[in-house]
Amino acid sequence: MHQPAAPAPLMAFAGSPIDRADHIRVDDAALGQLLDWRARVLVMDGLLPGVDDTGSLIWGSLADVAPEAELVFLGLMDGKAHFAPVPGDGADGPAYAMPRAWQIMQLLSPPDLAIYGGARSLVDWHARHRFCARCGSPTKLVKGGWQRHCDGCGADHFPRTDPVTIMLVEHEDRLLLGRQPRFPPKMYSALAGFVEPGETIEEAVAREIHEEAGVRVRDVRYIASQPWPFPSQLMIGCTSVADDPELTIDTTELEDARWFTRAELEEARAAGEAGTDLLYFPRPFAIAHHLMCWWLDK
Repeated sequence: MHQPAAPAPLMAFAGSPIDRADHIRVDDAALGQLLDWRARVLVMDGLLPGVDDTGSLIWGSLADVAPEAELVFLGLMDGKAHFAPVPGDGADGPAYAMPRAWQIMQLLSPPDLAIYGGARSLVDWHARHRFCARCGSPTKLVKGGWQRHCDGCGADHFPRTDPVTIMLVEHEDRLLLGRQPRFPPKMYSALAGFVEPGETIEEAVAREIHEEAGVRVRDVRYIASQPWPFPSQLMIGCTSVADDPELTIDTTELEDARWFTRAELEEARAAGEAGTDLLYFPRPFAIAHHLMCWWLDK
């Protein structure tokens, strides 16, 4: 079966120019040789990056970092090692509760946004995993920050990425979109949910849609993916087809869900940030935007 092409625009947080240099991560001697005056360290205020007047990430040197700070090796770029400092605390709230983060996302170029996204996911994980989940002993950063080790019981812990399905549902040239109470007025988006243990992507798509909207779907297909660093997720974009459009909304998950016609979605996309009387189209940094554009343009 012919599979649809992925959306052409590069997803936000994807396309990092950094070479992750795994061969250096596992070589303590090689990594130590990179800790010199040439090394670049991402300037961060907690989990927020420093941004200059041009909207670019600010990089400092090892001299700017406290001696006791943990540093994560991001990789190599322009022949130099790049690091990010682990903050004292990890994220203490959901992504939508961080307006400053959204502002910064609008400023950064795609490569800088990808660098920041990867760095944020890593350092946030380290800040929240300073103690062993097996025995409770303190853990230490090893392999350049791509692992933590517990001397107490010998356990190793690795940065995790949580898979999340985000999916279009099509019925007779309409799309099913939903809104959560936290969304701005008139903002609707594709339904989404975490993949649970023991599920395939296709099973997770079908379960989440049925749980949230009461709709049974078929013909689930993968379209595109996006790393999402709030805190560290992989958004797996899919499409599906419903035979029966009747909705039974789970109001503990959604405030509302409804079917939108192609004409309504085209009008909202053309309106941009102004939106229409009915709908705001998702912002370009969200994978939902690209999935909906893919559907409209196919």
